[in-house]
Amino acid sequence: MTASFTRALRQAGLGLAVVASVAALSSSSSFAFSDEAQQMCTGDAFRLCSSEIPNIPKITACMMKHRADLSTGCRLVMDRDLAQKSSKVAAQ
Repeated sequence: MTASFTRALRQAGLGLAVVASVAALSSSSSFAFSDEAQQMCTGDAFRLCSSEIPNIPKITACMMKHRADLSTGCRLVMDRDLAQKSSKVAAQ
């Protein structure tokens, strides 16, 4: 195997792990984020929290810890999703 093929295979594997982690975040009741948040935040998850993949609670904690470093779009949709979740919890 060539080095470039190995690198491409590794990147594809990491990509699949991030996608699976973000999908699991959206399906878990305690870490429910919208499809839009998944789309907007996948790059940030790779950039900031790749060492935490595939541990979903650790990825979520990492993203919250690095909130100031998130892209504007990711931060906006996460804030909106968290606010919606908080209002649903408060209404119960």
